[in-house]
Amino acid sequence: MFKKPFGNLKTSSPLRNSDRKKLRNRITELFSIPVEDADLLVPEGILSVKFSTHLNEQGLAYLSPDSNPLWFTIGKGSEDMIPTVYTLWKHVKLLPFLSTPKAVIPILVGGADLMIPGVVHHTPSLKEGQLVSVCKYETKEGTPTLSPPLAVGRMAVSSDQLAEGGKEKGKAVIVLHTWKDYLWEMGNKSDPPEDVPIQIGNADAEQSAQSTEENGDDGQPAGDHKGNGQLDYPGWPFAGREVTDLLHKSLLQALATTLSNLPTSAFPVPSTTFNTSHILPARPNFPSLVVFPSSAIGKDVDPRDLDMDPRDITIKASTHKVPYDLSEDYMLRWAKWKPRLRRRPRRRRLQRGKREKEKSELDVLELWKPHGSSVALFEGMGGSPSKLYTSPEIRDLLNAYIASKELVNKHEQAYINLDELLAACVSAKAPQGKKKAKDTDVAEEDVEFMKRADLTKKVVERMQTWYTVSIEGRDPVTKKGKLVPINVTTKIRQGRKACTLITGFEPFHIDAEEMAEDLRKVCAGATSVSPIPGKPAGSGLEVLVQGKQTKAVADYLLGKGVPKKWIELADMTGKK
Repeated sequence: MFKKPFGNLKTSSPLRNSDRKKLRNRITELFSIPVEDADLLVPEGILSVKFSTHLNEQGLAYLSPDSNPLWFTIGKGSEDMIPTVYTLWKHVKLLPFLSTPKAVIPILVGGADLMIPGVVHHTPSLKEGQLVSVCKYETKEGTPTLSPPLAVGRMAVSSDQLAEGGKEKGKAVIVLHTWKDYLWEMGNKSDPPEDVPIQIGNADAEQSAQSTEENGDDGQPAGDHKGNGQLDYPGWPFAGREVTDLLHKSLLQALATTLSNLPTSAFPVPSTTFNTSHILPARPNFPSLVVFPSSAIGKDVDPRDLDMDPRDITIKASTHKVPYDLSEDYMLRWAKWKPRLRRRPRRRRLQRGKREKEKSELDVLELWKPHGSSVALFEGMGGSPSKLYTSPEIRDLLNAYIASKELVNKHEQAYINLDELLAACVSAKAPQGKKKAKDTDVAEEDVEFMKRADLTKKVVERMQTWYTVSIEGRDPVTKKGKLVPINVTTKIRQGRKACTLITGFEPFHIDAEEMAEDLRKVCAGATSVSPIPGKPAGSGLEVLVQGKQTKAVADYLLGKGVPKKWIELADMTGKK
């Protein structure tokens, strides 16, 4: 997808904090990861940039503050969040994975998809269309190793079809993004982390090593090789002795807790139950430890079949029964671990509904541009006369200018001494419509000092008003003028018939015909669309809804993402 340069790449812009939190919550829900991990993958200062591929596919990418691509989506309005290799290097277990021989990686980087014969190992229970990562499998000095993810794609088939190995033909993974493609080149082009040695069963290790040798340079397994084993990515590699110690502790914990409470009739315990219900819950609170099947699996387990050695406990294949006492000194000396439940996100359904509501919420931002007498002031403060400023930005510029010129009144710290630039700005007439009739130019001309808040207000009054309205999935709309709230008014027309009139909704990305049709169904009454009476053509439309429907209209507008601040309700029916 990114094997060729972008067809179009727009300028990146910072993501607002509220949008960053929405994105973080979305990642948390999609990938079932803790919020702490999501904060690492969606950092503060994250940027967004729109692009189109060489095939003219529209997409949106999210970049880290140092411009490393972290996530991307393909398709207008797509809800899928696809991690890049930079993200997967931070969280290697974010996606299930498949491994492929070293010789196949350059082919994937060149733009090819991963074929079924090229799969060495894979995570179990993969579904068609599921996002997966692709890692490099290599044997170094007799030790099998696995690289960090080097490609991201979607499963073309389910994992059931991969089990046949060389017998199956066709694609295993449709590759979307790889290490060294043009999306990767947007970042700092850092090298992948070091390969990690993996621990697999002896039979699997020999088979994988043999497979790698037989594959040769083309990376495709030969003969009846069934190397598509299933294993978990080793985020924390354990040495053989460490695995033994952990199993030893887990078994002792199980014997001292769950197994000791079982009645005699519960034995012998099936091996799968013994592993899933007793050994796995008794593991230490470490990263997940996956123990591969050994020759003993498949037999039922009885505590009397356990050989209690001071260091090693193994399952014996013999059916010989030996009495076993849980009150032995060895067990009495064992200090029980306290069970620790893994925290799970609470109120997930409620939060999902809340996020769906926030997802489409409009963002309304009031802006000001230097105009008239304020142009000289902004040039003197080091600002740009052509830039649009928010209220906090104007305040910060003024504070920096006041501090640099030492304009704080020495006798009254709450007041600011006005220098020539400030005095010229605040004494000039405000643009038409901003200045109240009772204000006098004389009072402003004679002023020599002013409170900081009043000074900021006066400067803003002498600037040109702009606004921008944006919603996720659409380009923001920036226009000159003061944004007024949507007006929802209930009036009496034609004698005693009440109706609800809606005007001023166009700046908020709301279509009049669509709103009229939706409200007709919601309110179960007649609706109509017409130009605003008494206003010149092109000044806007008016939607009429039959009956007193103020609350229904307000709920509809809120559902469309209009903030409550920008909805103005009025009742002119004369009801007392």
